[in-house]
Amino acid sequence: MTQISVERKHNLGREAARAKAQALVDKLSQKYDLEASWDGDRVDIARSGAKGSVHIGDELIRVELKLGMMLSMMSGTIEGEIERALDKALA
Repeated sequence: MTQISVERKHNLGREAARAKAQALVDKLSQKYDLEASWDGDRVDIARSGAKGSVHIGDELIRVELKLGMMLSMMSGTIEGEIERALDKALA
């Protein structure tokens, strides 16, 4: 299993960051066929071969994702996509 962890600082406040995270999750859900469910300030995401979460804090958003064997081969591409999407969402 491959672990991906991406963190970005923000100064949006928790509610605005949560809205941005929702937009990010919506985009990634469509592109990668993810299922998402919110639990407070965390959204859990999953699909066949991948499982993770997005944590929203007052000053930080952290995306953690575990990839199964098949998706591990694409880990660099997936991590880059998460980084770009998160940077764009927080811009």
